[in-house]
Amino acid sequence: MAKVIMVQGTTSNAGKSLTSTALCRIIKEDGYKVAPFKSQNMTLNSYITPEGLEMGIAQAIQAEAAGIEPDIRMNPILLKPSENGAQIILNGKVYKEIKGTNYKDYRNEMIPHIMKAYNSLAREYDIIVIEGAGSPVEINLRENDIVNMGLAELVDAPVIIVGDIDRGGVFASLAGTMLLFTEDERQRVKGFIINKFRGEVDLLLPGLKMLEEITKVDVLGVVPYLDVDIDEEDSLFEADKKISYSEKEKIERKMYKERQYTILADTFRKSLNMDKIYKILNI
Repeated sequence: MAKVIMVQGTTSNAGKSLTSTALCRIIKEDGYKVAPFKSQNMTLNSYITPEGLEMGIAQAIQAEAAGIEPDIRMNPILLKPSENGAQIILNGKVYKEIKGTNYKDYRNEMIPHIMKAYNSLAREYDIIVIEGAGSPVEINLRENDIVNMGLAELVDAPVIIVGDIDRGGVFASLAGTMLLFTEDERQRVKGFIINKFRGEVDLLLPGLKMLEEITKVDVLGVVPYLDVDIDEEDSLFEADKKISYSEKEKIERKMYKERQYTILADTFRKSLNMDKIYKILNI
């Protein structure tokens, strides 16, 4: 079975998707078979596979970064918000409509589908990079969680937490996230990543040291603010579906996207302690 690592974030837009994409690319470059996974996505945009099945765009992009074809097993549950609730896309197909307050009722129903998809991928790949959703410490939702620590417990995944320093308050958000975890959840957290930093890393060192002392968790790296053309929501993929390209244009677009993935991976590789990340993966 595959080794696994999970990327969570202190907030939405902390950089979970981009970090997961970068890790997929780096791990692929290092010679491993790697696949992305996210148990549940919520978005109105989706990627359509050649078989006509729907999945989250972010996992399709992460698959491309990993050098593999997008597969609906990488995102077994896709929620499309509606006025009164959401439409559940299960294993790529419309499953049912639910009211916003009722999704928790389907937790036990969804877990077998999640585990079937995950275990199937884990038998085929060396490493699985899991992306969480939103914040893992929405404590009112903890009981029914199947996408953050609830999933980490199901698959026994070590967790890295990403914090966005560009918005301010990153030390408080990381330390506060740890405070709101249960003791068992805290034991799963193996590292922090500071994301979207503008400036000299040396200026952060006192804060990084204090954060590590308070939380007993290592900072695995500080990633600079990065401008790459990898958009998990507006989707390079959907644009590909709507516009007819010549063979030359398709090749040029593929080369362009490959350059973007390379820039992303190179930046993260220089910024992160990959030796520690592989140690977390037990490799």
